[in-house]
Amino acid sequence: MAVRFDILTLFPEMIEGMINSSILKRAIDKKLIEINIINFRQYSTNKHLTVDDYAYGGGAGMLISVEPIHLALKDIEGFEKAYKILTSPSGKIFNQQMAERLSQNNHFIIICGHYEGIDERINNYIDEEISIGDYILTGGEIPACAIVDAISRLIPGVISDDSTTGESFTMGLLEYPQYTRPPIYDGKAVPDVLLSGHHAKIEKWKRYQALKKTYLRRPDLLTKIALTKDDLKMLEEIKNEKD
Repeated sequence: MAVRFDILTLFPEMIEGMINSSILKRAIDKKLIEINIINFRQYSTNKHLTVDDYAYGGGAGMLISVEPIHLALKDIEGFEKAYKILTSPSGKIFNQQMAERLSQNNHFIIICGHYEGIDERINNYIDEEISIGDYILTGGEIPACAIVDAISRLIPGVISDDSTTGESFTMGLLEYPQYTRPPIYDGKAVPDVLLSGHHAKIEKWKRYQALKKTYLRRPDLLTKIALTKDDLKMLEEIKNEKD
């Protein structure tokens, strides 16, 4: 059964470009995922099909009404059991661990907000607010696409299983450097160990490089994973190397 994503948005064309290309398009064709785009403006009860209004108590900008979103939600088959997400700068920060947790569900509804936000009563109809970072975007379509993409690639068959095992954040570290042909380009060579065919040495090199990149760029990640004695030894070498 395909994992289903229903995306509620005012700008369907922003989502369409993302789902009609690359890996997601192939996953849809293989019936591994299903993505439905719903323009919740169609559920406006206003004769002008407006979905926003001024905020009670004043304030800059317009606020999206809860009514058209709620009506759109109720019109989605199985919406009660679906995992309902609101993209919002007030939400929990999205990361790989969250993607893995969410990937256990088989039906998602993602609501994209706009303008100055959505009537607070929307929280009566969702399961979780999610943010993709500490910055403000013009709308929730980019976060929605990021969430769909991150979850989809964890679904068996969407990409080869071995493609996800050594990726940044999946293993708790940033990914080690990778190289392809030619072996020398513009005077810069692929590390000899990767051409050696010695699998044990290659794996050790990969771990060392992953630890090094993480130590230099995201040392905070090192406090969140269990490090082996060999890892700690390599980290000492890396620190001495840096000095």
